[in-house]
Order: sequence, then C-alpha cells, then structure tokens
Amino acid sequence: MKTANTIKEVRAIVKEWRASGLSVGLVPTMGFLHEGHASLIKRAHEENDRVVVSDFVNPTQFGPNEDLESYPRDFDRDCKLCEEMGADLVFHPDPSEMYHDQHTYVTIDTLSETLCGVTRPIHFRGVCTVVSKLFNIVTPDRAYFGEKDAQQLAIIRKMVLDLNFDIEIVGCPIIREEDGLAKSSRNTYLSAEERKAALCLSRAVKKGQEVISAGCDSSVVLDSMKDIINAEPLAKIDYVSVVDALDMQPVEKIEKDVLVAMAVYIGKTRLIDNFSYKIK
Repeated sequence: MKTANTIKEVRAIVKEWRASGLSVGLVPTMGFLHEGHASLIKRAHEENDRVVVSDFVNPTQFGPNEDLESYPRDFDRDCKLCEEMGADLVFHPDPSEMYHDQHTYVTIDTLSETLCGVTRPIHFRGVCTVVSKLFNIVTPDRAYFGEKDAQQLAIIRKMVLDLNFDIEIVGCPIIREEDGLAKSSRNTYLSAEERKAALCLSRAVKKGQEVISAGCDSSVVLDSMKDIINAEPLAKIDYVSVVDALDMQPVEKIEKDVLVAMAVYIGKTRLIDNFSYKIK
C-alpha cells in the first residue's frame, strides 16, 4: 500500500492504473478510522481493481466553535486498517494542499437546509466542495459513503447528478457496536457515563421502526422517539425529523420513502443516527 500527500502524486498513480485498464474506488474519510470505515474500504476492494482512501480532516465543513482542532487523529493506525482492508493508496494531504487561496465552493440548495443544515449552515458547502475536489483528483469509478451520514449521502448523490460526475455513488449500511450505538469517530469523546447514556439513540431508532411499521404518521413516530431520548438526563435533542428520502424536506403523512433522522447531544458530544423506511 502506498501513501501520498500531494495531488500530483495521486494523479500520477491513478494515471498508471488507468493506463492498465484498472477500475478505481474512492473512500473519502476524515480519518480516525473505525469498523464503519473498514466496511466501506472492504466493499470498495471487492468491487474495484484499486482503492484510494482519503484521510483528511476537512476544515471547510467545520463551523466556529466546532471540534476541528480536537477532532481525533491517528494516521499510523488509519494506515494499518486501510492496508488490512485492501486499500492501495491513502491520500493524506495538508489543508494547504487542498485549499490554496480558495475562492470557489460548491453549494446545494434545499437538501442542505434541513436536519444538520439548520445548526451547521456551512457544513454541507464544505462537504460538497471537498468531495468534488476529491472526485476531480482521483477520478474514481465508484465512491463509497456510509448511510449513517444519510443527509450527506443524499446530497452527494444529488450533486453527482446535477454536476454530471461520471461516478457511481455506493451507500453502505450503518455499522453498530454490539449494544447498538452507531460507530462514530466522535464516540471517543464520551465518558463511561455518557457512553451508556448514548444508547438512547439506538433505542429511539428501534422504537421509531416499530411505530412507523404500524402505519403511524410522522408526529406519532417522532413523539415516541423523543420520549425515549428526553428520558435520558444527559441527552439534549438537536433534532428528530421525518423527511422525504430524496429532497430531505419534512413530511407529515408517510406515503413515500422517508428518512427518520436525529442529532442528539450527549453532554457536549453531538451524535447522529437514522433509519430509512420504504413504502412497500
């Protein structure tokens, strides 16, 4: 497995692969990799001849007073996991390599204005910009994203469609701990007490799935989930919402495919979780 710190290096390596007729998969990450990332890399390895993993804490998707500086990092550990899962190249640039006197950004309307976009108004501009740059640098055939970041996945799919990127976007299932907590790099922020409290998210997901399967409208689903979260003293709800699976807009009656998503603070740590419900 190779590592590269510059765009020039990545392009040269990919050019050699392309000259040999090899397909390329991309797994964009912000590092501090866990089993969720491993599942993406493993699938990319199974479906492509070569796999590139980007390991880059993207500053443009962090707002003021967010955790850019404290975001966990361990590049050596990341490289070990990447190699074990079959990655061929890890791209680990400095911010100055990715953003040199940057004046151009990629934004998306509507889909970015709900859920996480309400309290993180610049977040998805940063996501779309860095992902677009990675697409242009790596030119992958397929790119792999986790369904835990469901709004991000919907936004990237729409961006690829709107901007005519010739790339297949592959969504991969949420990977959970044995007790149900969704895998996240930010789980490392949690104290032992907070880690236990965080299970209210997965309990709320399970309850929401039961209620929605019974044919209830959004308000009943949301109330049932909020009751579970509000019963946990260390939890504070940012949002719990039922939205259209395609445009991320709130829906009251569940008559088409929806995403049920939440963001909850456990102490000072903001965690997200979700589930999808498809109309049969």
